Amino acid sequence: MMIVREVGTEDLDALWDLIGQANLGMTSLKIDKEQLADRIERSHFAFRRTNERAEGAPYVLVMQDTATGALVGTSCIFSKTGGFEPFYAYRVVSEVIYCERLKLTNETHSLHLVKIHNGPTEIGSLFLLPEYRGRGCGKLLSMSRFAYMAAHPKRFASHTIAEMRGNIGNDDSCPFWEAIGAHFFKIDFPSADSLSMIDKQFIEDLMPRYPIYLELLPKDAVDSIGVVHDQTKPALAMLEAQGFARNGLIDIFDGGPVVECKTEDIAAIRRSRPYRLAHENEFTNSIESRRMERCIVSTSTSPFVSIQCDIQIANDCVRIDPICVEALGCKPGVTVWVT
Repeated sequence: MMIVREVGTEDLDALWDLIGQANLGMTSLKIDKEQLADRIERSHFAFRRTNERAEGAPYVLVMQDTATGALVGTSCIFSKTGGFEPFYAYRVVSEVIYCERLKLTNETHSLHLVKIHNGPTEIGSLFLLPEYRGRGCGKLLSMSRFAYMAAHPKRFASHTIAEMRGNIGNDDSCPFWEAIGAHFFKIDFPSADSLSMIDKQFIEDLMPRYPIYLELLPKDAVDSIGVVHDQTKPALAMLEAQGFARNGLIDIFDGGPVVECKTEDIAAIRRSRPYRLAHENEFTNSIESRRMERCIVSTSTSPFVSIQCDIQIANDCVRIDPICVEALGCKPGVTVWVT
């Protein structure tokens, strides 16, 4: 069985080995072991705190194969972006200009640096081992974040964004970076990508302060704007199905799109509601009950655990297989959330 659960401090070594297999461009996973330990500790506290307020804490989730005990995937919710280190992005702006003397109309396109200090919730750091992809695991790993957000809405901002990995070639080439970032930072793309997770001050210091006209950039760089990495296309399609849409912002390094949705309008959150976990055989023969396939069932309190299973619902109660109850680590009578 696959379960998604909150990360524990004892997961440090296993999670470190896991994220070491992530590809270039997974910016939020390009951190050293000390930084990962700090993120895990902050996440451990975030899941357990009683203050229901968006404070920028990371909520780190891991997917575990219970058959082997191995960690096979991870994802994260950053409850609020910005703060002392703002969220940076480029906004693509189009403008129509007219020259009376030449009777000429031109449409120009430019990039404007955006700094967001009191920003939205961000979901990211989604990584799943290749051998577990295409089996519904990625969907569970992604949707479990929304299950937790549905159960704790006050911990998250009114809008949620996701930065999608941009157009990076198999040889680690990045046309957008070569056209802009490489000229100002004087370091390679992987170094800048990793440094942005440690300290964003270098962005403030070195990023161009004036609009950049796309008409002056190489064609391959312009063509890569808003294009996602091939491995990111399924994740983008999944988010679009949840109501996310491009908001006109792109990543400052690789040109990948930023997608956004009002948090309460995310489809999985709208489809989530609490139920009392019924005792076995409590309403097996009830004519009011109905069968639902492949629902996500999650605990409502820490430790957070989320699984996929068949369920039976009657009134405000939900019944699941005893093996699934054991996987959730809870007892009948408690509140669980069903998506």
